[in-house]
Amino acid sequence: MPALFAVSDIHGHRAEFHDVLRDTGLIDAAGDWSGADARLWLLGDYFDRGPDGIGVIDDIRRLTGQAAAAGGEVGALLGNHEVQLLAAKRFGAATIPGWESRTDGYYGAWLAYGGQDRDLEGLTADHVAWLGSLPALAVVDDHLLMHCDSTRYLDFGDDLDAVNAVVAEEMTGTDPGEWLYFVSRLSGRGELSSPAAVDALLGAFGGSVIVHGHSTLISQFGYTRETVREPHRYSDDRVLAIDGGVFEGGRLLVAELGTVRG
Repeated sequence: MPALFAVSDIHGHRAEFHDVLRDTGLIDAAGDWSGADARLWLLGDYFDRGPDGIGVIDDIRRLTGQAAAAGGEVGALLGNHEVQLLAAKRFGAATIPGWESRTDGYYGAWLAYGGQDRDLEGLTADHVAWLGSLPALAVVDDHLLMHCDSTRYLDFGDDLDAVNAVVAEEMTGTDPGEWLYFVSRLSGRGELSSPAAVDALLGAFGGSVIVHGHSTLISQFGYTRETVREPHRYSDDRVLAIDGGVFEGGRLLVAELGTVRG
């Protein structure tokens, strides 16, 4: 099978994104796809905490077409920061039912989690439509790809297609109170040290190894900036954490998934 790579939690760090893809041979010096039939999956959180989230998703969309033309693939999942950005866009600073203590609404909550006004201002209807089309989960070469290290995906459905269909429907929602519950289900973390949790996710959605971002190796797994060099395997080698914490001074990690099967 062609090589399979995954990157997560770019968080607007466009220059670093280019650097790691060039180092891996997936793009050339001009930033165009050079990975031939390789496959690259991005696991969410393209925005916030870094300077150019819009540039990151524009790159992903451009590379998707270039990779397909070369016989390769670029795929992207939905992360919680995409949902938070869309909530800020859709509801602004209006009071959130059930969260009245937040006087600046979703806009203020988004800013508190690293939102960048430049991204909000540059977000077009075309960007919104693309974000709304992203799946929450994918299974590729026996790897279950997901953004969060959480069992909350099971709240949306008991198989992969059902989850993606429900998430797509939720992304069209216009009720700010319901959106709060939606965001919470896409923001869980820290559950996959439990064998039972891993069994539940793999049993429902398929695959034999879970690959996730969301929880950084620095803040959640005890690495330092200097020791972030490769993804972290845990839960009897059935889970791979790949968020190197670029916004914390770590780095973007490119995981070659063909070498990390459980």
